Amino acid sequence: MKLNYHIVIPARMASQRLPGKPLLEINGAPLLKHVFERARDSAAASIVIATDDREILETAELFGGHAVMTSREHESGSDRIAECARLMGWADDELIVNLQGDEPLMPAACLDQVARLLIGDSEADVASLFCPVQSREEAGSPNAVKVVVDSRGRALYFSRSMIPYPRSAGQAAEPAVDFSIWKRHIGLYAYRVGALKLFASLPPAPLETLEKLEQLRFLEAGCRIRMAQACENIPAGVDTPEDLERVRTHFGG
Repeated sequence: MKLNYHIVIPARMASQRLPGKPLLEINGAPLLKHVFERARDSAAASIVIATDDREILETAELFGGHAVMTSREHESGSDRIAECARLMGWADDELIVNLQGDEPLMPAACLDQVARLLIGDSEADVASLFCPVQSREEAGSPNAVKVVVDSRGRALYFSRSMIPYPRSAGQAAEPAVDFSIWKRHIGLYAYRVGALKLFASLPPAPLETLEKLEQLRFLEAGCRIRMAQACENIPAGVDTPEDLERVRTHFGG
């Protein structure tokens, strides 16, 4: 059964660590095709690839994907998706899920989950997911983005710091801590088109600039972000040559 939402896959060639990443081969097919197939496994009503590169567009069309050309000047995937929404003529109340072009192992169930979160909360502008933190090292790592939520599941703040911060930390008689109280943010988003247009119209916000977290632009603009724990484990994407080999092994390549 189809759900009333669109998946947009932003894809570009200019990766510093893996140039040409969307077209790198995994088990006989480009990485982007594997991502597209994860989207096809979902209940989304439509799938669009948003790119700034003609070779990506032509490759997408060869494997049956619908692609649109967007500007090379975008600083974030959210900005690229906002332009895609405008090109597609989507209304402000329509829903988009952002599936990054380097996530070939994304569970389709999580794509549908984050869309349903937004569908089910008429007051929310954005939805996203988290997973429990597993260790003190993860809780304190700036590479693990933490989110604090309120009693209704709305995001209060995102940070690279340890939030909430245990006041007893470092004391000799520090009590045992259940680290699952910390929530690690997973960068899978569903947006209402109107909220995405607002995001793209605003300059980077002070908190966003300080933490290097673009989701803080939504919070500083007064948008409401609905959060939930991911229904399935979401494996890491492809950022490095080591990641690429891990995914190739997964697919038997």
